[in-house]
Amino acid sequence: MPTLVLAPDAFKGCLSAPAVAEAMASGFKRVWPDARILARPMADGGEGTLDAVLAASAGRRLTARVQGADGRPIEVPYGLVHGADGPTAVLEAAAVVGLPMAGAEPVASRSTVGLGQLLRHCLEAGHTRFLIGLGGSSTNDGGSGLLAALGVRLLDAHGHTVAPTPAGLADLARVDFSGLDPRLKQCRLTLMTDVQNPLCGPLGATAVFGPQKGVAPDAIGLVDARLRHWAELGDAWAGAAISERPGAGSAGGLGYALQLLGASHRAGAEVVAELAGLDAALQGADWAITGEGRSDAQTLLGKVPLVVARHARAAGVPVSLLSGAFERAALAELAPHFDGCFALPDGPMPLEAALAGAHGLLADRAEQLARVLAACGKLSRT
Repeated sequence: MPTLVLAPDAFKGCLSAPAVAEAMASGFKRVWPDARILARPMADGGEGTLDAVLAASAGRRLTARVQGADGRPIEVPYGLVHGADGPTAVLEAAAVVGLPMAGAEPVASRSTVGLGQLLRHCLEAGHTRFLIGLGGSSTNDGGSGLLAALGVRLLDAHGHTVAPTPAGLADLARVDFSGLDPRLKQCRLTLMTDVQNPLCGPLGATAVFGPQKGVAPDAIGLVDARLRHWAELGDAWAGAAISERPGAGSAGGLGYALQLLGASHRAGAEVVAELAGLDAALQGADWAITGEGRSDAQTLLGKVPLVVARHARAAGVPVSLLSGAFERAALAELAPHFDGCFALPDGPMPLEAALAGAHGLLADRAEQLARVLAACGKLSRT
């Protein structure tokens, strides 16, 4: 019987990575009931990162009450994982300030205060090591909200506090870092992101990611100018051009704010691969299967399927991609990295039906892939 490594990302808004792996496994077992299935759910720092990290490390899920992106109080999850160096708190920006937490609030009024409150909550619990996933935010405040929740004061020309939002930054004249929580100096912050963009400019947070969060095309320049002014003040305090560093533009500038605090950053999918023991699972495996909700040109920028493919190739293991959908224009670029790319729909169907039936579609597609592999003699049925 074959050994199969299942290392998918979450199907955003539909199935968690562990649920995707389970659906794939059920399909493969229709052909190979006794197959050895090694599930290694993955994530890249965005939605589902907390689930993947906890699954990989047998961590503990906790909750805290903080402010959502729209200012309303919400209960959010975070995790604790234990290693040789002690406990690490795992925070996921998408679970605190993701699009579902934005409500009807326009992007100009959204803030990352809630993530700062969650970080402070963990500080008060005595934690000093943090792993923070930065993908999937609905915010574009340059991380000013996070820093405000940690004691930084944003002031206008008259010394009055301004809101840590894109709209509030229009009145920003001075930033007072003197109240920044001193406990942060003793912390080790590691960011998980696949984004290398700087904070500002044509490749910055607003220009590249702002439109998908609701920044109007004719407002991009204005919002970017506000973040640039915010960055000038923050960089002056840090004594370095932090805003120009890779990853400063991740999560609407959360990457910038956290790097001001001394955070380092790593490719999110590589962190999860390490925690999940992906390389060890691939040793001696017959096939690897990865997937995501939609595969397109951005997949090749370091998202989960590409990272899994790289690790599988290094181990000499064939790897296939089962995704919810593909951008046809990107298929020619994606195909060389995989031993077959497969989409889930078995015919025209509304998006709602595809989402509702994703588990069954995944199982069906996994079964058909298994039958092809068995018929071609790539993997035996026995």
